[in-house]
Amino acid sequence: MSDIQIGMSKRARRTYSLDDIALVPTRRTRDASDVDTSWQIDAFKFDTPLIGAPMDSVTSPATAIALGKLGGLGVLNLEGLWTRYEDPQPYLNEITAMPVDNPIAATCRMQEIYAEPIKPELITARLSEIRESGVIVAGSLTPQNIQEHYETVVKAGVDIFVIRGTTVSAQHVSQNREPLDLKKFIYELDVPVIVGGVAGYTPALHLMRTGAAGVLVGFGGGSAMTTRRGLGIHAAMATAISDVVQARSDYLDESGGRYVHVIADGGQGRSGDIVKSLALGADAAMIGAPLARAEEAPGRGLYWGNEAHSPEYPRGVRTSLEVVGPLEEVLYGPSHHVDGTSNIVGGIKRAMATCGYTDLKSFQRSEVTLIPYGG
Repeated sequence: MSDIQIGMSKRARRTYSLDDIALVPTRRTRDASDVDTSWQIDAFKFDTPLIGAPMDSVTSPATAIALGKLGGLGVLNLEGLWTRYEDPQPYLNEITAMPVDNPIAATCRMQEIYAEPIKPELITARLSEIRESGVIVAGSLTPQNIQEHYETVVKAGVDIFVIRGTTVSAQHVSQNREPLDLKKFIYELDVPVIVGGVAGYTPALHLMRTGAAGVLVGFGGGSAMTTRRGLGIHAAMATAISDVVQARSDYLDESGGRYVHVIADGGQGRSGDIVKSLALGADAAMIGAPLARAEEAPGRGLYWGNEAHSPEYPRGVRTSLEVVGPLEEVLYGPSHHVDGTSNIVGGIKRAMATCGYTDLKSFQRSEVTLIPYGG
């Protein structure tokens, strides 16, 4: 890919978002009822390639259970309200009641609410609640809190461990704290680890070499994050996914056959965005906004991520979303919306069938094209 000259001293690479591409059907069509959307990571198989993002507005223990019973995977934020408060509902009520048109006051109050310390006994209780339902248990920590809480998480019986931050590298370097050596950490765990986000080939390859079972592509949060405005950092998702998929292919050869799953995380607000991520080579999609539109979502139509209440540098906002229906309708329909916000799995199946594919792995060979317009 050729570089573009920004000025005499700097060149840049042209990258593409999901809005910049579209799928091109080039094969005989198939029947949507013949399409299989299942995927498997380690020993765990799921009916749909959809992972609920670890955000308090999206995933509670109850919604993690509901999503699991509907064939997906819900990841609980182990630094959220459910691990800080025995009864988080009053604080959820307060956050969702605050007016959207006064973001500064809302941010200040959220910083106060999330200043309550994380309690190990609540981590254990929440994960045990999910486990008792019979679904696969997944929990998420940020890199800076891994060393303090990971033993509690593992003892509680988590099936899949997620390490999720804005940007995660194979070895974080700091003069203020002992660095987290991901390779050593993952090697010592007996559960599969999904880690990210990354936005490029080299950092993804480094994470794959740590022994991670899956790598998150993107910075998550989508419409609720302001990282681009605050930090000047942004991942053009189509290019990022394609680059990390190439890293997966090269690592497969390098390791003698070890396959690392690529999970698109962010910028996937509607079924069409998820379809494009899967066609570009992602094995699954971690989604927030689509699930935040469900009636059961803790945010009640409001959507925010961990970045929104950072005590030092908040870079997220609460976003108001339209509630479209029950979670089952959001995933499987029947849909009464024409904008890709409900019957997401049905949309994926129809797109795969239209392009002539009946399983996710072969769908990654889909032809894509650049389009001269967004949306």
